[in-house]
This record gives sequence, structure tokens and C-alpha cells, in this order.
Amino acid sequence: MSKFLISKYHELEAYTPGEQPKDMETFIKLNTNESPFSPSPGVVSALTNEEINKLRLYCDPDCTLLRKKMAELFDVTPDNIFLSNGSDDILNFIFMIFCGDEVKAAFPEISYGFYKVYAQLHNVDSYKVPLREDFSIDHKDFCGLNRTIIIANPNAPTGIALTLDQIEEILQSNPNDLVVIDEAYVDFGADSAVKLTKEYSNLLVVQTFSKSRSMAGARLGFAIGAKEIIDDLNTIKYSTNPYNINRLTQAAACAAVDENEYYMEKCRVIMENRAFTVKKLESLGFTVIPSKANFIFVKSDKIDGEELYLKLKERKILIRHFTAEKIAQYNRVTIGTLEQMKTFIKAVEEILSEV
Repeated sequence: MSKFLISKYHELEAYTPGEQPKDMETFIKLNTNESPFSPSPGVVSALTNEEINKLRLYCDPDCTLLRKKMAELFDVTPDNIFLSNGSDDILNFIFMIFCGDEVKAAFPEISYGFYKVYAQLHNVDSYKVPLREDFSIDHKDFCGLNRTIIIANPNAPTGIALTLDQIEEILQSNPNDLVVIDEAYVDFGADSAVKLTKEYSNLLVVQTFSKSRSMAGARLGFAIGAKEIIDDLNTIKYSTNPYNINRLTQAAACAAVDENEYYMEKCRVIMENRAFTVKKLESLGFTVIPSKANFIFVKSDKIDGEELYLKLKERKILIRHFTAEKIAQYNRVTIGTLEQMKTFIKAVEEILSEV
């Protein structure tokens, strides 16, 4: 670190993104939960020369057209929608303005790694709620906590989802506390809590265009909740970077919303590919955690988790390995195309035959 870094950041442990190999075309990437499918045709058509030529101009900071389209899709008003540069940006804002000296935070002990980073970054006292033995969340552990609650649903890296009834019980038991449901993977089989935002003013639902809408590289996330919460988020956005969603991303996202059924069909294909992969791995003796995400969390008693990850990497297949003790024997595998999953299964079979 440099001599200029102030002391409160000396111990900050930064988030580690999934590997992005320089020779990416030679790898099958099953490590960062990206979509294996291209954006819809309308998205490609929306990135016109005219839009590119307009890059000399500032983009619309209010994202007026995009918020209007999204409000229609989710059956809310534009005032209920906040847009930012990826859902990570929104999560950062949440820890910044809805947690602090007076308000502590709570999130699952095993979950999206950025929660711990943001808590440390903003010096937030956080309770890391243990999971059950089967890696599921006991929703009652989040009832009556008197803290800002952040839950990934489906959870990462497990893929296990809470029901809306369980989320509602958390909301009802924390009427004076913000409950954030991070729905990055909700389109792959879980139930969205967006409709509950009309009943509960303490609920904020966060989603992203990175997973189910094939736009990880465009960096676009959104939150849906009560107007008062959205206004708070906009205050921070306009106090830091009001132009944080560029012109091309806005144009692409408008087209993606117009072609929502294209993406929902791709989600159905991914769920079919997930079922295929689970069946094959279980036939090989793997333990597979039930998933409602575009990934699965797996382990084998026949091979160490890190060893499997490394041997697959030698074969130009990337999966995600975590080193935390409780999950070190597991690997997270993104669900790709059927061809990619067949190649992955064949490689796993070869590796197991060697050991």
C-alpha cells in the first residue's frame, strides 16, 4: 500500500472477482455466472451508429425511458425504480446510507462475498447469520433482529431460495428495519419479492441485468421499493456520479426490456441444462445442493474440491472454488449451454477415472 492510504483502509480485504483469462476464447467459463447466450436481437440493433455518435453528449441521468419501460414490466411506477452501475453499486449504497453507527447489519455467514467487504469498507457492525447444516437459510434467524437485513435470494454460492411466505415473515417481524432481498438469480426458478414492495415499505428488492439478461458487460443494476427509499438512493447517486449509466447501456437495456420473453425463454433453457447437469453429477456420486440459480454447488467424496477445480482448469474449463473452511470441498459451477455442460461432465468423468 502507498503511504497516502489512510489508516482505516489498511486492513480492508477486497472482493476477489472470478477469473477472467486473457485467452478467454480457449476456455469454457463456468465460473462467473454469466449467461452463455447472446443478448436479444433488439439489443444488438439498438447500438446504432447514431447512438455511438451521441457519445459526445452526456446521457440522461434520470434514465427516463428505461425507468418507464421497467415500471410497466414490473407493474410499479417509475418512482419505485432506482438504476445504477451494476447491482454491486446499489449494494454499496445500501451499506453506506442504511447502515452505520446507529444501524447494524445482518446477512448470511455464507453468501455473496461483497456483503462482508462493504460492511468492512463502511465500518458497519454486522451479524453473520450461520446457515443450517444443509446450507439453507433459517428465515426465523432473521426475525426481529433490529438491523438492516441483506439476503441473497437465491443465495450464493448455494443456489437455495427462500419462499415469499418466509420473506414476508422476516418483513413483518422487522417493521422498523430495512430488508434488502438481493435477487441477482431470481429468474432461474425462484419467486421474486417485487410484488411485496407494494405491501411493505421496509422492503427493497435488488436485481441485475448481468445474469438472466445477458448484459454483464454493460453494468446495469436496479432496485425496486418505496419511493422514499428510492429517493434516498438517488440522493447518493446525485451526490457521487449522476451519469453512472452510459448512453449505450440505456439503449441496450430498453431493447432488452422490450424483448423480455427472449430472456425468459433462455432462462428456461438454462434450467433444463441445470437439471441435466445435476442428474449426471449425481450419477457420478456428487453431492449437489438443490439450486434455483444459474449455477450449482457441488462436491465429491472422490476428489478434493480444489483438486477438481485445478484439474478442470488444466482442461481449459473454469469453475469457481472458494477457500473458506466450511465450503472448501465444494465448487460452484455456472450452467452454460448443453454442449458446454456435456463437455464439463466428460472432463469430470475423465478426472474421476484418474483418481
